[in-house]
Amino acid sequence: MNLAYTPTTICAVATAPGRGGVGVIRISGQGLLPFAQAISAGKTPKPRYAMYSDFVGADGQAIDNGLLLYFPGPASFTGEDVIELQGHGGPVVLKMLLQRCLQLGARLAEPGEFTKRAFLNDKLDLAQAESVADLIDAASESAARSALKSLKGAFSSEIHTLVEQLITLRMLVEATLDFPEEDIDFLEKADAVGKLHTLRAQLQTVQASARQGALLREGMHVVLVGEPNVGKSSLMNALAGDDIAIVTDIAGTTRDTVREEIVIDGVPVHIIDTAGLRDTDDVVEKIGIARTWQAVERADLALVLADSRDGIRPPLQAILDRLPPALPRVHVFNKVDLSGEEVGRSEQDGHPLVRLSARSHAGVDVLKALLLEMIGYHGDSEGVFLARERHLDAIARAEQHLSLAAQDWQQVEIFAEELRMAQNALSEITGRFTPDDLLGVIFSRFCIGK
Repeated sequence: MNLAYTPTTICAVATAPGRGGVGVIRISGQGLLPFAQAISAGKTPKPRYAMYSDFVGADGQAIDNGLLLYFPGPASFTGEDVIELQGHGGPVVLKMLLQRCLQLGARLAEPGEFTKRAFLNDKLDLAQAESVADLIDAASESAARSALKSLKGAFSSEIHTLVEQLITLRMLVEATLDFPEEDIDFLEKADAVGKLHTLRAQLQTVQASARQGALLREGMHVVLVGEPNVGKSSLMNALAGDDIAIVTDIAGTTRDTVREEIVIDGVPVHIIDTAGLRDTDDVVEKIGIARTWQAVERADLALVLADSRDGIRPPLQAILDRLPPALPRVHVFNKVDLSGEEVGRSEQDGHPLVRLSARSHAGVDVLKALLLEMIGYHGDSEGVFLARERHLDAIARAEQHLSLAAQDWQQVEIFAEELRMAQNALSEITGRFTPDDLLGVIFSRFCIGK
């Protein structure tokens, strides 16, 4: 039986690949009650109630059994009719059920298409839609809490407030364009510049929260560099709390980059242990050293390790001279358990210096705290929104336009145009003003069942 549904009916497995106790298939489209009846052998589901049923094929034979939930639109996640089939989580049975959905006229959903439909049907704005993926991908409890706040609309509410204030200010400014001989006096009496300063201050507060949220979402990439046998692998193991990297007294043990993700106070930190930098004739070690420099180019922060008994020797100074000038760095003097120096933090050549023992873990907490300080994370995620790079870019562009507006407020046409551009930039965050090609990029990064 083929019910000949329109091509807009979509279906997908909504649970993770592999075997599990429960597998879920989601269907979204228009007029799906006959679809539900066909797959449940003629049963009519009650909206928003779980109905136990066999799930049958075209020949009426049961493929599986479980719960069927029917959500008539617009009171559903996508705003359309939605059906969820909750059966057993075996790959074969899910494939058979998915094939049955295709027989009934559905097509396979594209990545993120369910959430995209929710956005297009005004069930979510764009920032909320992105937070669905962020909640799934959250690497820490802090990131998950911030993503949930964004999903519930906290970030969007802040942006909407700013946009509404911008609209009010634009109305005030553009109303003067018809009376050019009085425009400056009118704007001064209405305190347009004061309103603009207040708006900029609020935007900067949101920007600070968004930057903190970007750190929770993306984390930071920290590369360990130094001469061979100074304890880079030991430090990585100490930071990770596990024996990730091989540690020996033989110089050149690490011949390739080793990556591990840890969480410090809710912030994901991607640590990259690298091959010791030195002149060598070993072909394999040379490849590892080349990859070390590639990792350095992509890093957010460099931990430059030295043996505390040696300090910065000429070979290490050569490494320092080659590091990108703009790359923040922390000098780490390891093995204080052998040198007899005190654990602690100081400064050297304008860069932070931490003395520690990777082997005994003494001073590692000092280094962790410094890492958070170096990236500007303040440790409080309560008011933080899990922002993306495009959000930070939009806020930065809005701030730039408001800055230009403040400079040229006496040229009313320019003032009005800069305010308009600032509003457009902020509206990109929620999707009120977003190019279609950007939507395609955003939702293509979602998993299939969302």
